[in-house]
Amino acid sequence: MSVANILTNIKSKLIVSCQAPINSPLHDPLIIAAIAQASVNNGAAAVRIDTPAHVKAVRQQIPNIPIIGLWKQQIPGYEVYITPTLAATDALAQANADIIAIDATDRQRPNHETVTQLIEHIHTKLGKLVMADVDSIENAIAATQAGADIVATTLYGYTKQTQACNPPGWELLKQMVAKLDIPVICEGGIASPAMAQKALQLGAYAVVVGTAITGIDLKVKEFQAIFEG
Repeated sequence: MSVANILTNIKSKLIVSCQAPINSPLHDPLIIAAIAQASVNNGAAAVRIDTPAHVKAVRQQIPNIPIIGLWKQQIPGYEVYITPTLAATDALAQANADIIAIDATDRQRPNHETVTQLIEHIHTKLGKLVMADVDSIENAIAATQAGADIVATTLYGYTKQTQACNPPGWELLKQMVAKLDIPVICEGGIASPAMAQKALQLGAYAVVVGTAITGIDLKVKEFQAIFEG
């Protein structure tokens, strides 16, 4: 699928994040692939998938749907965990992700690698699009200047600078739409169709929904808390 087709196919559409906690029985490549297929069958234009193994399984299941690949890796001494290294981008490309999502905050990265280096590597060596996950307008602008193809509000509320904030980042979304000339995706905290509609009304190019659709483990815990109260 060409770059132009990928971006056209996701415009004003739903992207479903198909992930599960590592200790969940759902954290299995075949199960994640089935969840992704169910999402696509019901209208999702693309899926967001964690780990190369899951990306590979999903690609085999849905060969013609855009996959946003990422690899969450907890590396001691670093807060960055969404595709933190060049090696991680290589593995996602090999697994056939169409878009590679990276943490594009200004936090220190392993191996002294920079956001600019990752974006250049993904473009020139891997031939893939880059989705820059950010937490602030400053990091969104920096990611755009570094060459990102898409910027998303994914990390709003999940960094030290924004830990007092609750996603969705409506104000951040509005700022990004107003100041950037690349597609802006709203991700994080979208808990209902009405919230997804609001994101589109604020100018989001597309909307990613995860827990509200695929987060079985967390949803059960929320309900169970009522019975334990």
